[in-house]
Parts: sequence; structure tokens; C-alpha cells
Amino acid sequence: MPTPDLAAWKKIALDFEYLWKFPHCLGAIDGKHVLLQAPANSGSLYFNYKKTFSLVLMAVVDAQYNFVVVDIGAYGRQSGGNVFANSLFGKKPKNLQLPLPAEEPLTATSEPQLPYVFVGDEAFPLVLIVMRPYTGSVVIGNPERHERKASHCGSKQQ
Repeated sequence: MPTPDLAAWKKIALDFEYLWKFPHCLGAIDGKHVLLQAPANSGSLYFNYKKTFSLVLMAVVDAQYNFVVVDIGAYGRQSGGNVFANSLFGKKPKNLQLPLPAEEPLTATSEPQLPYVFVGDEAFPLVLIVMRPYTGSVVIGNPERHERKASHCGSKQQ
């Protein structure tokens, strides 16, 4: 598959903003283990965390679930983040070879300049072009106050 050019990335970002209300999103990225029978003399290269043998399919999809970028054939023992980092697609941003849109405000009148990003899960590295969920739990303010408030929420006042 040819890597999208700058105009194609901008079109994908506009589609994400229109369809999903997510501005500056260039695609959703994820990996999938494709089960296989262990190749002869492969040792543990294809043995994954699910205790099966697999190849990893990593892909980026656009706002309408169409494949935009695919990387097929990484060893099953690799994590999604490693597959991304070692793929041609994952290496291109570091080498400035991927024609991504430059940082810009979300609207013509807003600030600050924000990057275009890919959205992925916690398997992907926390880098400028990948947005992923925060995996920790956060309690703002006094934790004891939150516990007291939570314990009173279920009781009826008389």
C-alpha cells in the first residue's frame, strides 16, 4: 500500500473531525495477532503472550474503517509498541520522511499550535504523533474527601 501523501492525511483528519468530532486525528492504529502453526526451527520468535504462535498485523484505519497503512509479518512475541517502532511506518516520523500535516490551531482563531495524531491503545509508545489513553487512576484533591462522599452517595437522607 502506498503511504498517504499530505493531501490524503488532511482529508483523513477532516473526516475524523466531521464523523467523530475528533480534530487533528490521522487514524486509529492497532495490532492484531494472526494465529499460525509454529514455523520449523523458529524457537520462540512467534510465541506470544497468549501462549499461541502468531504473526502481528499492525494497521492504521481512517474514519470510515478503511485500511490506510498496514505492516504484516512481525513476530508474535513483539508488543504492539515494538512492532510500531520497528516498522517502516513507525520509523518514518523519526526520520522526518512521513508527510504529516504541520502543527496548527484547531480553528482559525484558536491557539496553541497542536500536532496531528494517531489514536492507539496503551501498547503504543507515548510519542508526539500517538495519542493514547491515560492508564493510571487520578483523584484530584483530597482522597479521603472522595471516599467519604462516595460512601454517602448511596444512602438516603431522612
